[in-house]
Parts: sequence; C-alpha cells; structure tokens
Amino acid sequence: MSRSAILALRYACFTLGLFGFTGVLYLLERRYGGGAWIAYLFLFLTLAVYAVIGMLSRTSNPHEYYLAGQRVPAVFNGMATAADWLSAASFIGLAGSLFATGYQGLAYIVGWTGGFCLVAVLLAPYVRKMSRYTIPDFLASRYDSGAVRIIAVVATMLCSFVYLVAQIQGVGLIAAHFIGVDVSVGIVFGLAGILVCSFLGGMRAVTWTQVAQYVILIVAMLLTVSLVGHRAGLGWVPQLHYGQVYQRVAALEADLRNGSGRGAGEPQARAAYRRAADVLQQEIDGLPASWTAQKQRRMQAVTAARERNASLREIGGLQQFLDALPASPEQARRTWARERDALLRQAQAPASTRVGRPDASGDSERPRGGADTINFIALVMSLTLGTASLPHILTRYATAPNVGSARSAVGWTLFFISLFYLSVPVLALLVKLALMESLPGRSLAHLPDWIVQWQQATPPTQPLVRVDDLLHDGILHWAGLAMQPDMVVLAAPEIAGLPYVITGLIAAGALAAALSTADGLLLTIANVLSHDVYYKLLASRSSAHRQVMLSKFLLLGVALAAAWLASMNGGDILFIVGAAFSLAASGLFPALVLGVFWERMTTRGAVAAMVAGLAVCVYYLFRAHPSFAHVLHLAPQTWFRVAAGSAGVFGVPVGFVVGIAASLCDTPPGEVMRERVRWMRLP
Repeated sequence: MSRSAILALRYACFTLGLFGFTGVLYLLERRYGGGAWIAYLFLFLTLAVYAVIGMLSRTSNPHEYYLAGQRVPAVFNGMATAADWLSAASFIGLAGSLFATGYQGLAYIVGWTGGFCLVAVLLAPYVRKMSRYTIPDFLASRYDSGAVRIIAVVATMLCSFVYLVAQIQGVGLIAAHFIGVDVSVGIVFGLAGILVCSFLGGMRAVTWTQVAQYVILIVAMLLTVSLVGHRAGLGWVPQLHYGQVYQRVAALEADLRNGSGRGAGEPQARAAYRRAADVLQQEIDGLPASWTAQKQRRMQAVTAARERNASLREIGGLQQFLDALPASPEQARRTWARERDALLRQAQAPASTRVGRPDASGDSERPRGGADTINFIALVMSLTLGTASLPHILTRYATAPNVGSARSAVGWTLFFISLFYLSVPVLALLVKLALMESLPGRSLAHLPDWIVQWQQATPPTQPLVRVDDLLHDGILHWAGLAMQPDMVVLAAPEIAGLPYVITGLIAAGALAAALSTADGLLLTIANVLSHDVYYKLLASRSSAHRQVMLSKFLLLGVALAAAWLASMNGGDILFIVGAAFSLAASGLFPALVLGVFWERMTTRGAVAAMVAGLAVCVYYLFRAHPSFAHVLHLAPQTWFRVAAGSAGVFGVPVGFVVGIAASLCDTPPGEVMRERVRWMRLP
C-alpha cells in the first residue's frame, strides 16, 4: 500500500473509533444519566490521543523536526492546515458573532476564507520552492540580508505570540467551563495538552496531531448541526434548508418587533433598557460625586455582610461587585459611557441584531449590525491580508513533497475549511430559532436547566448568561435574555435539548481547535528563535542536533510565557486575533509579495516596507483601542471609523508604498538576486 493509503486507513479507523466512543457514552448516559464525567472523558481521552501521536512522532532530525521530512501528502496537509487555521476564535467566537450581529459577522468568514485564495496564488508555491525552515529564513534568502531576517523575526514573533496568547486564553476558558476549575488552572491544563503535541516531534508530531484534531473538531461541528437541525424538523442536512430556518426566525423576529404573539410586551421590555440608560447618564452627569457615593455604598455593603457573618459566597460576591467599580472617576466616565451606549443599542436595535451582554467591554471590536460598511470592508481586508501572511500557515506548505503538492494542499485546505464555515452560520441560526421558540413568554420560575447551570458556572459579576425581569411580571422577554456570544456553540447541544454526550463532543472539538492552532504558533516561535536567531545569527557553527534541542527548550519557555500572559485575562479574544492578523499583514505581506513578483525590490526596500508597515499598525492599535489609549493617557481616536483590530488596512498600503519608493531610490539588485527571483517563479 502507498503511504497515502496507509494514512487514510489509520485516520479512517480513528474516525470510526471516535463515533464508537461517542455511541458508547450515549448508551451509558441513557442508562446512568449524564453529567460532567462525560466531558472529563472526552477531554482527557483526546489529550491522551494527542500525547500518543506526539510520542510516536518524536525526532531529532532537523529536516523532520522543522518540515516533517517534506513527505506530507496534499490531502493530509490540507487537513492539518485547516486544523492549524480553525482556532478557538473560529470554533467558539464565529458562531457567537453571527448570532449576535447577524450578517456583519460574515466579515470573518469572507476575510479568513479569501486569504487562502491569496495564499494559493501569491505565496504557497514559492515558499515551498525555496524550501526554508521559517518565513524569516525565506525572506533572508530572497533578499540575502541579515537585517531583513532580524525584522522578519520581530514581525513573526509579534503576530504569532499575540495569536498564541488568544489561543491559550481560549483553552483556559474551555477547560474552566467543562472541568469546573479556575481559568488559570484551565490554562495550565491546556498548556500540558499543547506541549505533548509539539515538544518531542516538532513539525512531524504537530502535523499528524493536527490531522486528528481536525477529525475531532469537524465531527463535533457537523454532528451537532445535523442533530440540532433534525430536532428542528429540517432533516439531517440542515445546511440545505438554510432559507427555511431564516424564514422561521424572521417571522418570530417580526412578532418581537411588533409586540404580538411570543413578542407580547417586548416593546415595553426594551423601553426598560432606555430607562436604565437614563439612570446611567445621570450617574455620568453627577461625576465625580456619583462615583464616590457608589464606592461608599459598596464598601458599606461588604462591611455589613462581614459584621453579620454572612456566607462566604455572599461576601465574595459583594467584594467582586466592589472590585468591579472603575478605579477612578475618569475611568468611570469611559466605562459607564460604553455601558450606556450598549443599553441604548439593546433598546433601539431590532430583535434580529443582537442578544448579547449589554456590558460587554469587547463589544466595540465586534462588527455590529447596521450600515457600518467601512468597518466591514476594513475587517475583511485586514483578515484576508493577514491570513496570507501568517507564518505558521505559510510554513505548513513547506512540508509538501513538491510545488504541485503545495498548490493541491491549499485547495484541500479550502475544502476542509468550507465544511466548517458552511455549517457555522446554520448552527448560529438554529440556536437562535431554538431560543426564540422556547424562551419568550416563559415563566422565570420554570427556566430550562441549561440556563441555571451556566449561571452557576460563572461569577455573578461576569455572567455568561443572565435573565432580567425587566417588567417585574415574572415572565421572560427576549430583551431580558443576555448571553455572552462565545457560549453559543458550547451551549448549543443543551439549548436544543440534545444528550449531554454531544456537549462533551463539542467541548473536545473546541479544545482541538484551540490546541491545533496553539501548536502551530508555538512551534513557529520556537523555530524562529532557534533557527533564525541562534543558528543563523549567533552560532552558525552549532550542530544540527543542538539546534533542535534548543528549539524544544525554547518551545517550553515560550509556552510558559504565553500562559502567564493569558492568565492575566488580557481582553476580548476576537480583538486579540484581529490584532495578530493586522501585525502579520503589515509586517510581512508587502515584503513577501514584492519579493516574489518584483525583481526590482531591494534589501533596503524590504527593510523599509516591514518597518513602516509595523510602525503604522502598532501606532494605530495603541491609538484606536480604548484600553491601550488609556495607558498612553490619550483619548481613543480612529481613522475613518475603522476599529483598532483592523489596523492592517493602514499598515499594508504604507508598507507597499514605502517599499516600492525605497527600492526605486536604491541601487537595483544584482543579477544573482534577479536570477534567484526568476528561478523561484518557475513552475
């Protein structure tokens, strides 16, 4: 049998085993009842599978460690790249964004998918032909420059580390929700899973682990969508009946807007948010005295609870309420203004726009329903260009046996990603349908079990789901339901009334998505440090074995650093992901594309393009994002209303303009460099 046939047989057996394991747990659940033990089994068993693959794939050979021996068939390369690509933001955040913002959330699907078209046409074949271990190594070989290597290392480290922090943060959240531990403990749990996949075998271990992770995440998504669709009466392939789902949701939304049917009392409920916004405006107008009064009231409540020996849970909740108060009147003005605006959106927006936390601090970074066309286009462009520049994705195609296989691998990647992206919008709409058909008009005394369980799983100050009795009538109105969008996928099986075993499978899929991307990012950072910094710049006479060993130890160090930063809960995951894409696009895309397709591009032009693009991107990130601008004691300021996470839309054009101008002002490259570019572009 050929290598591809053997691999296909192995992973087919693995897929059948996954279905068999799920079936056995379903039978056990029916007999003994469900519970958290199902999620435990799914998470720990999948981690054990990754550990076994990592052990079997261990190597110290540099060619195997960095490029998996360049023996990965196109189909499996496509699966591994799809897993590398489908991160926690895709698996968890994308459906939530579509659920909360409607069609505006499609910016992520369009941008992320469109980027692979650029990868196939502009970069993947040429990266494979140069056959370098890292993207900085590719750029340094193209421009024959140590300075280009150094700046490329900086750009790669910036975008990859920021993206890695987001993935580890996602792993921590998943582990915390399904294992019942603190987020910090969940991060340690996830860190162990990341290391068992990549520490011993490098790219070889990561590749075959990612194929298994893709199988798990795609089975979890497709099976969940199929079962939820079947429960809604749409058959086993609800993707074919998306229009019917939309019509049913649209009819329910019309009732909510008109206050008829299940939407009885909905206009009055939304008016309650306007009254709450007015109260918050009074607090803003009364600053700083209102902030001082709130602080005194909250401190007195904590003191009174301690004096009467209240329960630790009550005291802890009051203390968290006190800690949630902004640190100063000026910070209170900004925070309360964002909360006021969110309340007004909740009151004024039609029912189809969002069901989200009114106080979501990361809301400004999500595409909102409405006519913000500029921001939609900017986000699409930033994600598209960032996708085509991500070092951990481009390096994957260097593992192909030849240039033709690299091109085929990109096509397979698009196919495997499309299976996921064609299902996510359907799941978001099915979840909304299930909620709208079951919750409005329901008594608050008889809420579904999943609402109670998710409320108990999170602290009162940061609930993932909240129910407000807006009219004080004991009835749940649609406007009174507040859900954190990131829980839509994780809670979908429970919302649809599916067996808990499907919830466990979704947890395993979410963990696989987060771990697969984190593996690729972590390996990319460690390889850049060991190969480009240590071997190429500092110790070129070092042995290959020492280089691989150093990469393994660096991998461990970078993982610990990223876990420490993620434990600080650095902010909204989608914003962090957007920033990583913008950094990759601004720092690398102009130098990569011009280096491949323009022989006149010089070393100084490449240096200027990367430095200028990165500088503009970093400046805009700090200038436009409220948290970063506050650190600099500046008021947030945007250009053309573009959100901070789309900073790449400014960095990339600047990089192209500066790179071309600097090259035209520089001495033309020699014939050797021109010949290298021509050879690289040969079929």
